[in-house]
Amino acid sequence: MNKSLITTCLCILFIFIPVLNNPHNIDTANAEKAIPSHAKWGKIAMQKVRERYPSAKIYDYLHVKREQKGNYSVETFKLWLNENNKRFEVIVNIHFDTKSEKISKISLQKENTYH
Repeated sequence: MNKSLITTCLCILFIFIPVLNNPHNIDTANAEKAIPSHAKWGKIAMQKVRERYPSAKIYDYLHVKREQKGNYSVETFKLWLNENNKRFEVIVNIHFDTKSEKISKISLQKENTYH
């Protein structure tokens, strides 16, 4: 009796554990929500900084804030760069129409050179 009970329990475990561990059972809707809304603007900010400072390496960045001003929004990012062993920060402001997301202005401001 005990042997058949143990065998039954093991069979149940072997059937259900692979089902529970299957990555396809993960709710993909939650994974899609994990992408922040500012991600696309961050890519644009990094692209513009690379264009302005082509020999510098971006070693970190931060989404500072999003401000809405009437029909327009401004995404602000801070990027940390290293160029010729000199580190500095660049503030990027991306101004765009909130509805259409059409960019009207991108400004870059270099700050705080330090070693």
